[in-house]
Amino acid sequence: AQISDAVVVARVLNATLVVPELDHNSYWKDNSDFVNIFDVNWFISYLVKDVTIVKKVPDKFMRSMEKNPYSMRVPRKSPPEYYLDQVLPILKRRRVLQLTKFDYRLANNIDEELQKLRCRANFHALRFTKPIQELGQKLVLRMREMAIRFIAVHLRFEPDMLAFSGCYFGGGDKERYELAEIRKRWETLPDLDADGERSRGKCPLTPHEVGLMLRALGFANDTYIYVASGEIYGGEETLRPLRDLFPNFYTKEKLANEELKPFLPFSSRLAAIDYIVCDESDVFVTNNNGNMARILAGRRRYMGHKRTIRPNAKRLSSLFMERDKKDWDTFARKVKAVQRGYMGEPDEMRPGRGEFHEYPYSCICKKNGDPESEQVRGNQGLKNRSKEEEPVLGAKGDE
Repeated sequence: AQISDAVVVARVLNATLVVPELDHNSYWKDNSDFVNIFDVNWFISYLVKDVTIVKKVPDKFMRSMEKNPYSMRVPRKSPPEYYLDQVLPILKRRRVLQLTKFDYRLANNIDEELQKLRCRANFHALRFTKPIQELGQKLVLRMREMAIRFIAVHLRFEPDMLAFSGCYFGGGDKERYELAEIRKRWETLPDLDADGERSRGKCPLTPHEVGLMLRALGFANDTYIYVASGEIYGGEETLRPLRDLFPNFYTKEKLANEELKPFLPFSSRLAAIDYIVCDESDVFVTNNNGNMARILAGRRRYMGHKRTIRPNAKRLSSLFMERDKKDWDTFARKVKAVQRGYMGEPDEMRPGRGEFHEYPYSCICKKNGDPESEQVRGNQGLKNRSKEEEPVLGAKGDE
């Protein structure tokens, strides 16, 4: 999301884009760079008619600077006009500018041609490296060899997610202490009421709750599921109820043992492998509204529409709290009712609503009034502009 936004900002500013740097100081402590995850040469060449991209700041600019490039952070969801009014004068004066913490720093609703550029960058120019792509496709084939159809579940039940949510998941004083310690890494987080957060739908479902939701929606226990996740909080004990509900339970670790070893020290590359399998699944189930879930949902809409199920956590929370008071048929009927509008129908969200990366409607055609997702290459013929002595823009963001 950040990289595709950086491409658009460079186009707005008529600037050369330096291949974005990734944050190495996040919770995951992953030192992967752009070139370790994405095919950098493809990225540069695919966008050559839109934006000039270089791998590093040209030497002639570096020699002319007395110190490191000037850094600044723009407000979240800034419109193109902000960049032209507030950023461009600084860029012209400094010649080299680094935009830091570049997460969601561009507005959702922008000119349609710029939206199409977002789509070209996101869905076409960003291609995983060959080792990541090959292993991801191997895992997809292994799932297909066992089942014609499979679903992928992005559990997002790692310790950092649970700590950030401020929710409580039944682990007693041990859980409260452990998650409170992790929570200290975010200095500005407010104290939250766990029960209140759950009732507002801000808490991820537990793996058991995800399994109950899927069974209530009609997925039988012989359904093959691929679970995408990092380290699950509570380990096997937390996963056991989901395994019991769906014995055909697979992960990248189960499908690729030795082949996975080169990737194990790098959480971003492991996430990229999960991303590929989730993208190829027949049904994708998210468990939170985070970046990976949004980007995947948008990609699955753009590339031809495949179903993405989002839990209606606010309505489901009360059902799970009263689960023991209802017979299964009543519970399942109510789950189906509250999930209407969250089942990934093509016209589920009106154009212009929600995050653009999740609902890239500017890049999706409708034929004969039907919401038929069709890939749009976009208009590559944007106005030509001089590439002589363009200023240079760097973007650095979270992984």
